[in-house]
This record gives sequence, C-alpha cells and structure tokens, in this order.
Amino acid sequence: MLFTELVLQNFGPYAGKNIINLRTEKDNETRPIILIGGMNGGGKTTLMDAIRLALYGQRAQCSTRNNLSYSDFLIQAINNQTPLGEETRIELAFEHFIDDEWKEFRIVRRWNKQLKEGKDTLGILDTDWPDKALADTWDEYIETLLPLGISNLFLFDGEQVKELAEQETPPTTVIKSIQSLLGLELVERLAVDLEVLVNRKQKKLATQKQLKTIEKIEEKLTHHKQEKENAVQDFTSVNNQLKRANKKVQEASERFRIEGGKIAAESSTLRQTIDQLKEKLQQQRSEMISLAATSLPLALITPLLTEAKEQAEAEVKQQQAITAKTVLQQRAQKLLDYLQTLELTQEKLQKIETFLQQEYETINQDAVTKRDHSLGITEEELNQLNTLLDYKLPLQLDTAKKQRETLQKLEVDLDNNERKLQVAASPEDYQKLSDALTNAQKEVAKYQSEYNSAEKRIREAEKAVQTTIKDLKSYTDEALEKQNNEHIIKSAAKVQTTLQLFKERLTLKKLNKLEGEVTECFRYLLHKSDLVHRVAIDTHNFSLSLYDPQGETVPKHRLSAGEKQLLSIAFLWGLARVSGRNLPIAIDTPLGRLDSSHRNNLVERYFPTASHQVILLSTDTEIRQNELQQLTEQEAIAHTYLLEYNPDERKTTVHCDRYFW
Repeated sequence: MLFTELVLQNFGPYAGKNIINLRTEKDNETRPIILIGGMNGGGKTTLMDAIRLALYGQRAQCSTRNNLSYSDFLIQAINNQTPLGEETRIELAFEHFIDDEWKEFRIVRRWNKQLKEGKDTLGILDTDWPDKALADTWDEYIETLLPLGISNLFLFDGEQVKELAEQETPPTTVIKSIQSLLGLELVERLAVDLEVLVNRKQKKLATQKQLKTIEKIEEKLTHHKQEKENAVQDFTSVNNQLKRANKKVQEASERFRIEGGKIAAESSTLRQTIDQLKEKLQQQRSEMISLAATSLPLALITPLLTEAKEQAEAEVKQQQAITAKTVLQQRAQKLLDYLQTLELTQEKLQKIETFLQQEYETINQDAVTKRDHSLGITEEELNQLNTLLDYKLPLQLDTAKKQRETLQKLEVDLDNNERKLQVAASPEDYQKLSDALTNAQKEVAKYQSEYNSAEKRIREAEKAVQTTIKDLKSYTDEALEKQNNEHIIKSAAKVQTTLQLFKERLTLKKLNKLEGEVTECFRYLLHKSDLVHRVAIDTHNFSLSLYDPQGETVPKHRLSAGEKQLLSIAFLWGLARVSGRNLPIAIDTPLGRLDSSHRNNLVERYFPTASHQVILLSTDTEIRQNELQQLTEQEAIAHTYLLEYNPDERKTTVHCDRYFW
C-alpha cells in the first residue's frame, strides 16, 4: 500500500481545501520520507486523525474523540470558519498492489454542518469510478489491507512510544495489536464459537425443567457479562478522566512553581533572611566606621607619608651630622691645645690644623644637606612614622579589604533575596495558584477513587461471570451427563483443550520470530552490540526482558531514557516487520525527548528504512536543522510541508516545499 494524496476540507484547523501530495517520487527517484513540520497545536495530530478517520470511519481511534459519540465527534471536527451549506470533507488516495499491478483507490468521507446530524457519507473511487459495492463493504475490505487491530503498529505517535517505554508491560492498544498480529484473536473466536455450539446442544438435550434452569443461569451469565462490559466502559472513561486530571495537576504544579507560588509560600522565610542580612550589614558598616576612625584614612596619602619619611630620615641624619660636627670641633681644639704644650714647631702645628680642618669639611659636606623646608621631626616621631607605614597601615588595609568583601557579599545576598521576594506572587495570585493546585489534586483523588472502584467492579463482575460459567457447566454436566449427544460436548471440550494448546504453541512460534526481529531492530538502532544480546518476550503479558552476551539479565532500569525509547521503537518496528504487510508508516512527534546520539541513530538508521513510505509529523525541536540536513544528504526526503497556524484567523495553512529552515 502507498498513500498518494490527502485532502482536507474544513476539517479541524484546516479551513477551505488543502491538498497534500504524499507520493514518494522526487527527481525521478523514489525517496521514502514525507516530512511535515508544525508547532504544537498547528494541526499535525489532526492529519493523523484524518488518515485514521478516512480508513476506519466510526471505528477510528482519533485523538480528540475521547468519549464522544461518532456523530458528536464529526460535528466537533468541523472547522469553525466553515460557511453554512459548505461541506466538510476528507479524501485519502492510495495505491495497492493487486494481481501484479498497482490499483488506485480514493476514500471520500463528507458531512455537512448545516444538517447537524453528525453522519458522514462514504464514497470509494476505484481508479476514476465510484464503487458502491465496495463502499458498502468497506469495513470488511480495509481489514484485508490494513486491519484496525494492527494499525497502531503503522500509525503511531511519540506519546505511544513514551508510554510503551515507561511501562513494564505494553499498553492495551499494543497488546491487542500483538494478539491480532499473532492470529490469537481467531483462536479465541473459535473457542467462543465452540462454547456457543455446546450451549445449543445442551439446550437440545435438556428437559423443559432443565431448559428453564439453564436459561436462568444463562440470563444470569448475560447479566454479569453486561455488568462487566459496563464496568470496563466506565473504567476506560474514568481512566481517561484520571489521566486528564493528572495532567491538570502537573500543569497547576508547574504554574505554581513558575509564577512564584513556591517563592510566595517561602516569603516569610525570605523576609526573615532579609532582616538578618540587613542586621549583619548594619553591624558590618559599624565595624568599618570604627576601622575608619583609626589611622586607616592615612593610607590615602601613603605616597606623601613615604616622602615625609624620606625627608624626616634626611633631617635626622642632618641633625646627627651637626651634633657630630660640634663634637669634632671640640675634640680638634683640645688636640691643638695639647700639641702646643709639646713644643712642636709652628709649621707642624699649622699642618695638623689644616689636616683637621679638611677632614671636618669633608664630613660636613657628606652628611649635611641644606633643605628649603624642614619638617622639624624628631627621631622618636620618625620611628612612629616607620611603624605606621610598615606595620599598622598594611594590617589595617588587609582588615578593610576583608570587611569590604564581606560587605559586598552581604549586599549581593540581600539584593538576590529582595529580587526573589519581588517576583513572588501576590497573596491574591498565590491563593489562586494554591486553590487551582488543590482543586486539581482533589479532582485526581476523586477520579482515583472512581478508578479503583471501577477496577474493583471489573474484578467482581469477572469473578461473577466465571462463577456463573462454572455453575452452568456444573449443572449441564449433571443434567446431561447420560444424554445421547454427550460426545459432542466432550468433543468440544477436547477441541477447547486442543485450541488452548494450539494457541500456546502458535504464540510461542510467533513470539520466537518476533523476538528475533525486535532484537535485530534494537541492536541496529542502539549501535551498542555489547549491551544487549537478546530480547525476550513474555508469552502472557508480552513484557520485554533483555539479556547480555553472557546470558545474564539486563535490568530495564539500566537503560537510559533514550535507550528505552529506542527499545519501544524497535518493538513496534519488529511487530510491523513480522506482520509481513508492506504498509506506510506515519509517526506523530517522532523523536520525543531523545538526546543527540539517539536522534542520530533514528534519523540515520530507522526513518529511511522503516518502510517504503514514512510520514513524519515533527515540531522544530525534533527534526531540527541538523537532522533535516542529514536526511537530505541521505536523499531520503521526497516532500516537505510546513503547517502554519494563524491564531487570529484560527486556521492552519499548508505550505508546500517548505520547512522551518
């Protein structure tokens, strides 16, 4: 099968007529990928719904239908800009290989807003001609091409992959697809038919009294089965409501966090912290004021003090020189007086006096320097100045630096806390946020209680059904034990046993093949051959188990979130391959929250080879510019489309041969 064209007219956000070419040819080459980009709410999921609706009609599992009746869903799906009298229409054209040739079909579903009856008209065009007989039997015919039971293996979304990755056992939709794929539904249907046959034979063998008793038990059984069916429907409905309620709680919690609710709840603590910081700041400033009252301000004139120190040292040296000069003069005079008593000649005395005079002048010239200004500082004061410059000021400067850093840190902390307090929600907004969160939590609690109650009803109804079946079998076995047609019933019982054995062996055989396909797909996508050697599938609940090359179990929690999603995709891929059907694959939100390496694995290994036709519905954060370039270089893209939603006009426009980049 190959989808060739999708036409949407006044459907969902698509106003007017929109045509999307889905053929896989480009430049005379076959390329498998049709890439359709759109932001959330832009109409990607609506395209997937349109394909499902065209194929299956009221049996379609559309995303926005929920618990709506088919008629209400059709009315809801009409674009709100549709003029009165103009119809809503979906067309899906596809080609199918029959009798060694490609044959084209076109499914047309249309309904009118003006009629408000919520009923669609189905038309099937075989090549160019309407085929009424095919339209009348379309539900049966499509089951031969793409059965509804396995459609989820070919038309799926990122949420389905995420759900499959997070759960230990596959969800109900996937289990039903597996059972349909493995042919188990036929075995179960045959078992039911045998049970009906046995009941008919039992009625024929029974007396009037026995017949009435059997009919009463059967009525009781029918009643319990109906109760079980009602309980299952209620359970499904409540389960959907519980999921929506949980989503509301998540959204309310996120708003509570983002919009300042959490900070508002902590506002008293913030205010207390701010008061403490202000008190510390005041204390720190007082300490710095006290420090400023010491000699610390003199650090501002350190160069001037250094210059004063140098001049003071010179002045002290000069004063010392003057003192030395006086002492030398006195000693020189005493020496001359003494020499005169020695009766030396006048010439020798004159030479000695001249020598002493020269020595005095040399000392006077080296030690005494005349200055224009004098500080008049004493030697003791010079020592105090040296102590100030060498010890006190460096110590005080270091203390001041540390106190300033402490002050700055306190100011930054105060500013940050005041900012937090400013962005916190007001008491009124906080109350609204808190009420919204509380109401959402109450709603979850309510639906959780209803969920548990519905689950209990199902168990009780199932127990009642089994008990009644047992009672019916017990009664009929007693009442009809010796009747002539007893062998039919016994034969049916043997057939039931054989069917059960056949079912088990068929399941084992099919699952062995499926395990091989899933293992091959997972190892191919994972690109880490040493992590998982084999994937095993449980025959009862279809849960997956992983084994390493040594045969040891690999716990699923050891896989990263990306590896779990790859395992889910490998599971769906393996199921599709085992089906043996050459069908298109459509994937909504294909990459989820995968990291770059796992994205590359999917882009390089899965998308180009998943099928002969792969329709990708992506946001700009999934198939990004790098992935687009990678797919382009692989020559895998046939067409690109961009879905652009205009909130003012409330409609989506389809741009051909465009993407986000």
